[in-house]
Amino acid sequence: MFLAIDVGNTQTTLGLFDDGGGLVRGWRMSTTAADTSDMLHSRLWGFFMKDGLDLEDVTDAGVASVVPALERSWRRCLEAHLGHEPIVVSAGEGYGMDVAMPNPRQVGADRIANAIAARSTYGSPVIVVDFGTATNIDVVDAAGAYRGGAISPGLMLSASALFSRAAKLASIPIEAPERALGDSTEAALQSGLVIGAAAQAEGLVARIRAELGAPNATVVGTGGLARTVARATDLFDAIDPDLTLRGIREIWLRERARA
Repeated sequence: MFLAIDVGNTQTTLGLFDDGGGLVRGWRMSTTAADTSDMLHSRLWGFFMKDGLDLEDVTDAGVASVVPALERSWRRCLEAHLGHEPIVVSAGEGYGMDVAMPNPRQVGADRIANAIAARSTYGSPVIVVDFGTATNIDVVDAAGAYRGGAISPGLMLSASALFSRAAKLASIPIEAPERALGDSTEAALQSGLVIGAAAQAEGLVARIRAELGAPNATVVGTGGLARTVARATDLFDAIDPDLTLRGIREIWLRERARA
């Protein structure tokens, strides 16, 4: 079995794949930069035990991380378990995809994984909107090359900043309201946050499509809040919460074949 690990700034997502590429089980945990390799192994063991799975069945693993300290801890954790090094997705590596940017090393590992999985699953051109700590938009053009995208503060990051700086605004459920015109403070906040995130994605994607000359480019939503935002827009052709994990697995398959 293959274990894919996507280490984000706020949450870490894990996916266990069988030998045929099917996702057997997925987990989420908070990202804590101070976690050691032993602590990560303990968390892994707990997830597997809880679901009646055997950690010993994991024979290969891959990590895409935006937190350098945890990248090292996960590498040591997995190497100790597997007896060999896991695949660690490197920023700037295209893994068979042309990265058509002046400085490819500026591209995060998770963004490359998203682009590779999106191109493989949906063809090209394709645009991925990933709703995480940051909202990342990743673009693959008609030739199959990664072209870059856009990065903005994520929905929860914006909400946290608003709640911490505005004394009269309490925390609210993050869900799509029925209307953009809020008739209460809660509804107005939900409109501004959720419908605002949807409108931002709509506007950026429209401009990117125009610049690509690809008005019908497929748009895929992923990340923890993709389904919430999708309720406020008809922008997305697909919502694919496991996109990054599948991208990590596909990179591992490519690297294994090349080796």
